[in-house]
Amino acid sequence: MNLPIENVQDYPRPPALEPVPQQIRIVHGGVVLAETRAAFRVLETHHAPTYYLPPDAFAVPLHPVSGGTYCEWKGVAQYWDIQAPSGTIARAAWSYPDPTAGFAPIADYLAVYATKVDRCFVGEMLVTPQPGDFYGGWVTPNLQGIVKGDAATRHW
Repeated sequence: MNLPIENVQDYPRPPALEPVPQQIRIVHGGVVLAETRAAFRVLETHHAPTYYLPPDAFAVPLHPVSGGTYCEWKGVAQYWDIQAPSGTIARAAWSYPDPTAGFAPIADYLAVYATKVDRCFVGEMLVTPQPGDFYGGWVTPNLQGIVKGDAATRHW
């Protein structure tokens, strides 16, 4: 199933939350770490979508780690290690245990940095990580426009 063409400049600000009809799959070391058809995605101007999976989508343990960050739209993020069969993937996921009202449906759902695992899929489309070392969006081949994240877009 191909996804419709979307331009990241057309995504809203403040960001929008929407359910994802496609299957989401995360693979590392040849093992499916998570799989679901009950994900949400957050769409924000100049960002690749960020996909949030329900906790029961994960087939491996997750362990909370210290520290957090603040998002003006979603609230305070909690970070997680993923315990894969091949070893611990440090700070590979994050969640919002107590998000703002507009993002209440993703309370305790987890997003995963595509840079930390071997492969992520939206449907059958292989994901490329959002550029840079901070944002965790997933770039799929149907996206157009300039995706924020590399050094040249740091202060947008």
